[in-house]
Amino acid sequence: MSTPLEYTGKERADRVQEMFSKIAGRYDLMNRLMTAGQDIRWRKSVIAHAKLEAGDTLLDIGAGTGDLAREALKQQPACHPVAADFTLEMMQAGKKYGPMNWSTADALYLPFPAQRFDAVVSGYLMRNVTDVMQALGEQYRVLKPGGRIVVLDTTRPRKNLLTPFINIHLNYIIPLLGQLLTGERDAYTYLPDSTQNFLTAEDLADRMRDAGFDDVNFSVEMFGTMAIHWGIKK
Repeated sequence: MSTPLEYTGKERADRVQEMFSKIAGRYDLMNRLMTAGQDIRWRKSVIAHAKLEAGDTLLDIGAGTGDLAREALKQQPACHPVAADFTLEMMQAGKKYGPMNWSTADALYLPFPAQRFDAVVSGYLMRNVTDVMQALGEQYRVLKPGGRIVVLDTTRPRKNLLTPFINIHLNYIIPLLGQLLTGERDAYTYLPDSTQNFLTAEDLADRMRDAGFDDVNFSVEMFGTMAIHWGIKK
């Protein structure tokens, strides 16, 4: 079976949307298992980097089931998050966790006015978009001056002594778990493939600077397979 990486442009976006619609019901469980629960800690770190104050508006783009938006409310109950995604089934799966301000949105064409948000965050969005610079440009556009961007995503791992074990986890264990828990092995073959074909942490930082963000920095997690990037719109 084909995966979204075999396509480009709108066709790839359609394939990604179809894939996520199929795995929405077990998406959160698979995230916990694939990362040994570490994704919970990373999401807390994302919101901490967003530096939310009372009354701040937050966009969680590519929100999936809304994990980051809910974490924002835990850390700053007086903020105003919007959880936005382009897959209806993911948002429907997120509604079981409680009320949230949801919006249907394509990361390349955000349906929000310029300078709308104090912070924009995303979790596992950027490796799925068909145009990284356009997605970053849209996030820059909707941020207020001084607004913060924080990106959590996989990153292409550097070769080291753990590379064989990382490859076994990515290429065999994750697809097997996906098959057992969701019946969608192709989706969990695509996710490791997209990790290995995505930008390095350094390259994504460069793209963020090219999009206009200042004070860009990042931390690398989980043996070099995950990264959290942050920056500011001056």
